Amino acid sequence: MDYTFNQYNSYASEGLARAIRQNLQGEKEKPVVICIGSDLVIGDSLAPLVGTMAKEKGLSVFLYGTLHSTVTAKEVPYLRRYLETMNPKGKRIVIDAAVGERSELGFIKCRQKPTFPGRGVQKNLGSIGDLSILGIVTERSIFSQTISDLVRLKLVYAMAQTISHALCLALN
Repeated sequence: MDYTFNQYNSYASEGLARAIRQNLQGEKEKPVVICIGSDLVIGDSLAPLVGTMAKEKGLSVFLYGTLHSTVTAKEVPYLRRYLETMNPKGKRIVIDAAVGERSELGFIKCRQKPTFPGRGVQKNLGSIGDLSILGIVTERSIFSQTISDLVRLKLVYAMAQTISHALCLALN
């Protein structure tokens, strides 16, 4: 099932945590959290911020992608192969920044399907994940790559706090 949470709703973390738990119901293996993005562009730094914050809060699962050690969209094919060998059974929760409509800015979407990193900037790198958590940080445009440089850090940081808190509530 797909869920959407508004970053500005004070219950967004709890709702997102509930959606994560529901999507992982019945799983015996610990999930793997994959935070895809780069700290070079504010609009793409959502997931590495989530990874860093979740790690600092003591999230007790395999976690890939922090500000210190980013996982960019280009590395997804290699990570996918690595995980097939090292952790073939754990469900993969992927966090990524996304583009959307202007009315969706600040929305966090939780989808029970893989994500396609880089698609918002016209890259075709394949899919990854079983559960996708996408933060809409900028509006869709033919200039999305340029616009992602104009994203407000305040929004990205607040969304990262919400998502990392939800991960900790759901998985610890």
